[in-house]
Amino acid sequence: KTPHMDALHDEAVRFGNLHVDAYCSPTRAALMTGRYAHRVGVWRTIAGRNLLRDGELTMAEVFRHNGYRTGHFGKWHLGAHYPYRPIDRGFDEWLGHGDGGTGTAGDAWDNDRVNDLYIHNGRPERRAGFEADVFFDEAMRFMRSSKDRPFFVYLATYNPHSPCSLPDKTWADPYRDKVPLSTAYFFASIARVDENLGRLRRFLQEEGLSDSTILIFLTDNGTAEGEKVFNAGMRGKKGDVFDGGHRVPCFFHWPAGGLKKPADVNRLAAHVDLLPTLVDLCSLKLPRPVAFDGVSLKPLLYDSAAPWPERTLVVGT
Repeated sequence: KTPHMDALHDEAVRFGNLHVDAYCSPTRAALMTGRYAHRVGVWRTIAGRNLLRDGELTMAEVFRHNGYRTGHFGKWHLGAHYPYRPIDRGFDEWLGHGDGGTGTAGDAWDNDRVNDLYIHNGRPERRAGFEADVFFDEAMRFMRSSKDRPFFVYLATYNPHSPCSLPDKTWADPYRDKVPLSTAYFFASIARVDENLGRLRRFLQEEGLSDSTILIFLTDNGTAEGEKVFNAGMRGKKGDVFDGGHRVPCFFHWPAGGLKKPADVNRLAAHVDLLPTLVDLCSLKLPRPVAFDGVSLKPLLYDSAAPWPERTLVVGT
């Protein structure tokens, strides 16, 4: 049960035919650049194929060029050493793990998502608590400290990616008797992310930021665990060429920007469209010319029946 995701869905403009890559690093590269992952040097998640090519313009660099404070909290997976780290690619603040996260060669030994060793602006720091809680806490701290100027936050949880370690095994109790134990832990991780989304939205409301903040929710690929339990009628899962590998939810919430009524948009869209859309919505100036593969979704945000040309999209698997 995900009541906070459901509430956001019910209030948002929802893209029901939006596609990403079938693996996390390519999706993140495309999201950050507005360009196809293969074009910017990211083919896979391992073996050096996940390093976002030095010199590519990132979303964070665009926002920082326009006077925004920029923070990234959570999964990066586009390079954990200079010049590929978030703090080398436009982010003023970064809290995350080495490279792909828990269990990868760049991560701290014995990390398991609870009381882990993190990287904060390039230096190791121990943080108590569950990983998703830590990232949401830090993102909200950053937002509170940035209220006197515009800010851009990229908040990307590792959860529910395995290992689905829990600090309290009772979190899995609602699911234990219904699904295999590994899936119960997977669902419990999703539920905890949902609780944190609720915390974030309450925070934005209390800080007077809810209406003026563009809140975008999406995922980086299809499910890696729960497809045998529920997969929204889609074929395939993470890594597959079928919709279950790359078709994901995407919600836009921005009342002060005129997105006051929920709506469904079923035109073909993709991760590469997010940066061009934000450039359009926020009237951002690019620090240098760039050839986006994506296009602005702004017309569809305000009119789901707006003219929209036929297009072909490429996703990586």
